Amino acid sequence: MSEPEQDSGAPSEEFPAPEEQDAPREQDAPREQHVPPEEAVSPEGDLSLAGIIEALLFLSSDPLSPRELADAAQAGEGEIATALAQLAQEYAPGRRGLRLRELAGGYTFATDSASEDAARRLFSRRRAFTLTPAQAETLAIVAYLQPISRPEITRIRGVSADSAATTLLERGLIEESGRSQFGAVLYRTGTAFLKLFGLRSLEDLPDVAQWDPTPEEQAELRDRLLRAGEARAGGGPGVVEE
Repeated sequence: MSEPEQDSGAPSEEFPAPEEQDAPREQDAPREQHVPPEEAVSPEGDLSLAGIIEALLFLSSDPLSPRELADAAQAGEGEIATALAQLAQEYAPGRRGLRLRELAGGYTFATDSASEDAARRLFSRRRAFTLTPAQAETLAIVAYLQPISRPEITRIRGVSADSAATTLLERGLIEESGRSQFGAVLYRTGTAFLKLFGLRSLEDLPDVAQWDPTPEEQAELRDRLLRAGEARAGGGPGVVEE
């Protein structure tokens, strides 16, 4: 019968020393994960400033100015300008279906013109938001002569502008802009007007001088108006249809 083995005091492979047992093994240490730069986020998990601006523009139905974006994002206007430049590059023509556009003193997203035909086929139904000739005339007068009162619009048109002005006011295309020295309410175009016609500001309005009629055109127009008046009064031939 063999004698029992003597304990030499050296740790065995099966039962390591306590200090070795408590020490973490190299293979159990957490490994550092590599995050690609384009997927990196801040320690708080926030979006980049450009991503925040993108979300704000998506949520807003109206163009947002750099100051409004800066206040909402709690950032400086210089940072906002950099973020907008980044978005403008990402949404450059031909890259996506949307484009970053500057309208009415602010920024908004609009569809790329290349998608116009497809959009027309999708939304082939008649738009509910249309302007009657009276509303279009009134809106044009306000756009070029603002601020202007209803009596002044009536004198220019030759007929009452109350109904047309009320509708334009309800739709946000015009808005009140104080009172004249005689107490009449003055009107100016609103942000909805710039957005509807795709204008950055009123400076983008076409020059009215390009529609100045020549003497020949004036004479022809006068003749047609006289014939139309006679036809309505029943005292002359009808207007010749073109």
